[in-house]
Amino acid sequence: MGPGEFIVLKRDCKAVEIPSGIERVLTAGSSVRISQSLGTSYTVISDFGYMCRIDSSDADAIGLAPGHGAQKTAVDGPFQEKMAWDQLKTVYDPEIPVNIVDLGLIYECKITADEQGGKKIQVKMSMTAPGCGMGNVLKADVERKLKQLPEVNEVSVEVVFDPPWHPGLMSEAARLQLGLDLDPSSDPYIRLSR
Repeated sequence: MGPGEFIVLKRDCKAVEIPSGIERVLTAGSSVRISQSLGTSYTVISDFGYMCRIDSSDADAIGLAPGHGAQKTAVDGPFQEKMAWDQLKTVYDPEIPVNIVDLGLIYECKITADEQGGKKIQVKMSMTAPGCGMGNVLKADVERKLKQLPEVNEVSVEVVFDPPWHPGLMSEAARLQLGLDLDPSSDPYIRLSR
């Protein structure tokens, strides 16, 4: 299958509509076009124009092996803070082909010891827009990814909107990838944040 090519769904498939976050079922025989395949999900456009996210566990519905495209990260060995950040970088915004760390959505990742001698991770993250219905979906992705790490017994993720997200929070690599002007004088948010 080539990029932009419509694919006929082989079976009914659970999906999450973007950006509303509404769960829906894409029915067998309907067509979708993959617009993004990053992290552990696919962003597809339905033949009715809906943008939806399909989890990689349902990849067979679009003719791919289950888990196809799922990014694996090494999670062996004793826990290190870098492992948490590496896991966070495997979570992608379903509309923007950039991971949530480089997109500037992670405001805090606090790691502490818990009562059982393991680790507790507390994350504060934002969305690119306050009305984004994908907040709970991305929050669940972050929780699931961080719980896979060794020694991690508890993960809590809070979605916050203060301070509001703005493009000046993106990493330089993300801005380059998206073709955004890197001149700080051209972006009032970057001028204010420096």
